[in-house]
Amino acid sequence: MNRAFLVFLLLSNLAHTGFSQSSYKNVLIYEQSALGYAPCEPSIAISKSDPAYMVGGAVLKYVFISSDSGKTWKADKMKSRHGVYGDPCLLSDNSGKFYYFHLSDPSGRGWASPKLLDRIVCQYSTSNGKRWSRGSSIGFNHPKDQDKEWVCYDPINDRLIATWTQFDTYNDASPSCESNILLSTSKTGKQWSEAATLSTVPGNCIDDSRTAEGATSDVDNEGNIYTAWSMNGKIRVVIGYTDRASGQITGYSDEIVAVESLADWDFNIPGLGRANGMPIIKCDRSNGSNRGTLYINWADQRNGTDDTDIWMIKSTDKGVSWSLPTRVNDDASGKHQFFTWMDLDQSTGYIYTIFYDRRNYSDNQTDVYLAVSRDGGNSFQNERISQKPFTAPGFGFFGDYNNISVVNGVVRPIWTHYENGKQSIWTALINDFD
Repeated sequence: MNRAFLVFLLLSNLAHTGFSQSSYKNVLIYEQSALGYAPCEPSIAISKSDPAYMVGGAVLKYVFISSDSGKTWKADKMKSRHGVYGDPCLLSDNSGKFYYFHLSDPSGRGWASPKLLDRIVCQYSTSNGKRWSRGSSIGFNHPKDQDKEWVCYDPINDRLIATWTQFDTYNDASPSCESNILLSTSKTGKQWSEAATLSTVPGNCIDDSRTAEGATSDVDNEGNIYTAWSMNGKIRVVIGYTDRASGQITGYSDEIVAVESLADWDFNIPGLGRANGMPIIKCDRSNGSNRGTLYINWADQRNGTDDTDIWMIKSTDKGVSWSLPTRVNDDASGKHQFFTWMDLDQSTGYIYTIFYDRRNYSDNQTDVYLAVSRDGGNSFQNERISQKPFTAPGFGFFGDYNNISVVNGVVRPIWTHYENGKQSIWTALINDFD
């Protein structure tokens, strides 16, 4: 077989997969300044009305805006009447209105404040991130603590759905101290419904794998809400049933155990320390062949503390039953993959997961990988998307997650990088127009 024909076969294969094997352009969004808080836990949202506009956020109170599809970025800091204290979650509704959710810090004193984490805060922007509302309050229930929120947009009923953990007292080891998963909804981001408690089995308050924590939600084509979280090695799902005519929640299911064991979300990664493997749930609302399928993506160490992996399960019967776990990373065993996040392109039904990956090294050097499934989670194409590896500092706070947003084939991952003593936030310019 001659060389020209081999090149032809390679190019044909690349065209068939729809994903170039060359390095994608990496864009620096923000780098830590001498006096600034080290950025981490980034989140990103692409406007659903105009994908040229994107907004990102990072710990502690950073906000980033782009009007050219992520090629250039401007950085600022969020301000709120309730304070801003991390756990950023960004999203866009169908009109292109952006929302920035975060934890509160009402006194402005951080951990020295006796009222830290007293609520979840929602701020919105109708100017593509240039200006933000003062902030609305979600879940205030003094003296209990509200933490680790995530929010999805329900396009069927044009509403926001927030889920989070309520601690009786954060980091209290008392046997009587409980953590529970709560849910609230809003049509505008200004007023929020009274919080409903989803968890029937409470967790502890220590902030470990025995804590009910890290809930994420999504909706199906009928507006029913699916919320997933992990506790005691089990991934649990609760369904919020929605009346089609009124759009109101009529009730909740009991907890459904989607993964029976070994899905502990609190584990250690060499050179990094604690890493979270909390589950992300998405529903395919596209017109593709997998319409209606639910997916849950997470990381755990079921294969050993020297072999963290990325996993996925799916349900084709509205969350009643779930498949066995499918391994997303396609490397040999014995390496670490962690900090996973997932999004689903509702125009195609394609699934995209981003994660840190050490498959190419014998030390703690770390790449960023993207895994894509175009067949309903049956198989995944893995590709390195970062242009150079990094080694985490091994001290300080490196965050609990990265993120990814996908709209109509525009794919924008976001992650934390470390180099020359500074943490920085990056994205990659990926357009998957299959």
